Amino acid sequence: MKRVLAVVLLGFGLTAGAVMASVEDEIRARIQPIGEVCLEGDECGEAAAPTESASSGPRSGSEVYDAVCMACHTTGAAGAPVIGDAGAWAPRIDQGMETLIDHAINGFNAMPAKGGCANCPDEEIEAAVEHMVSQSQ
Repeated sequence: MKRVLAVVLLGFGLTAGAVMASVEDEIRARIQPIGEVCLEGDECGEAAAPTESASSGPRSGSEVYDAVCMACHTTGAAGAPVIGDAGAWAPRIDQGMETLIDHAINGFNAMPAKGGCANCPDEEIEAAVEHMVSQSQ
């Protein structure tokens, strides 16, 4: 009886050891590094070369509108004038394009500066304002 018990315990021990090894292998695979650190001056291969995207210049007003302005200026969120609503835009347009562009760049009422697009150059914001005005007259 003792021998049978010893064999059963040995079998359980081997099975548990194999299961634990499998679990450890799975953990190692999940936490395996996905990249390498390459310091300037090290030979790391082409994969470490900096990737710079070529800029094709400033985006058009409609591109900026679609990327940044659309969220508020299609819904009227926080009192934003809806694009295409001539009645809502008329008093703003009457203040002049300079004022509209200044408000767009520096923020006005509930609208944050540049509509929240901190990395947008002023010329893109100006193009977006011109696009919205042209669609709302």
